[in-house]
Amino acid sequence: MNNSFLLDQLPQIPVSQWMNDFINWLTQNFSFLFGAIRDSGAWLMDGITELLLVLPPEVFIILLVALAFFANGKKLGLPTFTLIGLVYIYNQDLWEPLMYTITLVLVASLLSIIIGVPVGIWMAKSKTANWLITPVLDFMQTMPAFVYLIPAVAFFGIGMVPGVFSAIIFALPPTVRFTNLGIRQVNDEMIEAAEAFGSTGSQRLFKVELPLAKPTIMAGINQTVLLALSMVVIASMIGAPGLGERVINALQRAQVGPGFVAGFALVVLAIILDRVMQGFNKAKND
Repeated sequence: MNNSFLLDQLPQIPVSQWMNDFINWLTQNFSFLFGAIRDSGAWLMDGITELLLVLPPEVFIILLVALAFFANGKKLGLPTFTLIGLVYIYNQDLWEPLMYTITLVLVASLLSIIIGVPVGIWMAKSKTANWLITPVLDFMQTMPAFVYLIPAVAFFGIGMVPGVFSAIIFALPPTVRFTNLGIRQVNDEMIEAAEAFGSTGSQRLFKVELPLAKPTIMAGINQTVLLALSMVVIASMIGAPGLGERVINALQRAQVGPGFVAGFALVVLAIILDRVMQGFNKAKND
């Protein structure tokens, strides 16, 4: 162990105690709010999952294969992979965990997009906002993913809601950054032309800047969806159901076979989500 005479003279900064006091203050004074969010969020996500489970697996597979067919420019590669992958998941008795995972990813991604796009627009329009929010995004992206589970459990206990909460924090930055980048990259001549025709700020934003920035924004959204998927797997450690729960259980019991089966199902889902979103984005840009 290395010792430094000068540094050892400094008193230890009680960062840990400050953080504990802050979290305790939040949980004590806003427990009603966290409880309401937990109960309403659990009710919503349980409802979405039950709706997905009511749908016959054959119908769900056909719908997703059709979606992949049109996203891939009516080529057969992605639809074939989607069909084989989903049949594999059903064959391995992972259909219900798949529906839970899809629910978690869907809710986390939608909330990340709803929050991230306006924040990205704000950063693009305001130098002060850009200066203030950029370090926060850096912090969010460099913090280890497991750390997000700590406040999630403190605020919401265990289950689906803390899993979504941690996934939002982890997956939000790409949408914010890419929205900001896309709007800033819009050609100045296009903006000047819009101003010359007398367009207002909102008209310029919704009719010029956002349409031109859409490919970049969609790339950020694609990254957000995949990051949300990776985080809901980690969130299985705090009780979030789904395919990640099967992976964690296999890890705890050192069961290689079940862990591989569930892990491969996650890979299949990630590839389908990624390729479908890329396909639709490419089709709209062509």
